[in-house]
Amino acid sequence: MCKEKDDSFNARLQSAERRYGLVKEEKPQVDANMEADRSLAALAFRAGTEMLAGLIVGVAMGWGLDHWLHTRALFLVIFALLGGSAGMLNVWRLVRTMDVK
Repeated sequence: MCKEKDDSFNARLQSAERRYGLVKEEKPQVDANMEADRSLAALAFRAGTEMLAGLIVGVAMGWGLDHWLHTRALFLVIFALLGGSAGMLNVWRLVRTMDVK
C-alpha cells in the first residue's frame, strides 16, 4: 500500500514539474552540419536585412526631403547612396565580428 502511494506521488510530482517547466526535457541531438547551415542562413538573412533596411531608410528620407523642398530627385539620389553605404558598412561589421569568433 505504501509503495502505491509513493509511485502515485512521484508520478504526480513529475507531472507537475513538467507542467511548470521545472524539469529540462532532453532535446534531440542535432548534427554539426545542420547547425552550421542554420547559422549560415541566419547570417545571410541578417545581412540582407541590414542592406535592405539601410537602403529603405535612405530612400524614404531622400523622398521626404525632395517632397518637402519641392526638388526633383536630388536628395533621393544622395540619401539612397548614403543608405546603401550604411547598409554595406553594417554588413561589413557583421562579417568582421564573425571572423573574430
